[in-house]
Amino acid sequence: KPCPLCDDAKEVLEPYKRRFILQEVDITLPENSAWYDKYKYDIPVFHLNGKFLMKHRVDIQKFEDQLMKLELQND
Repeated sequence: KPCPLCDDAKEVLEPYKRRFILQEVDITLPENSAWYDKYKYDIPVFHLNGKFLMKHRVDIQKFEDQLMKLELQND
C-alpha cells in the first residue's frame, strides 16, 4: 500500500462484482512470500478460477471472455 494500479483495476472491475468474488492478496505479508517472489514487479496480477489471467492492467475483453466461459460451464 498504496497501490494506485490496484485501485484502478478494482474500479474497472466494479461493474462485474456481482458475477465473481474478488479476493485481494497482500503480497507483502510474510505468509504470502511465494506470491511476492513471483509477482513483486508485476502487480496487480489477476487469476480467475485459480488460473493466471492477466497482469499490470485489466484487459476487459479478455476478462469478459473468460468470465463468460466460466459462467457457461457452470450453467
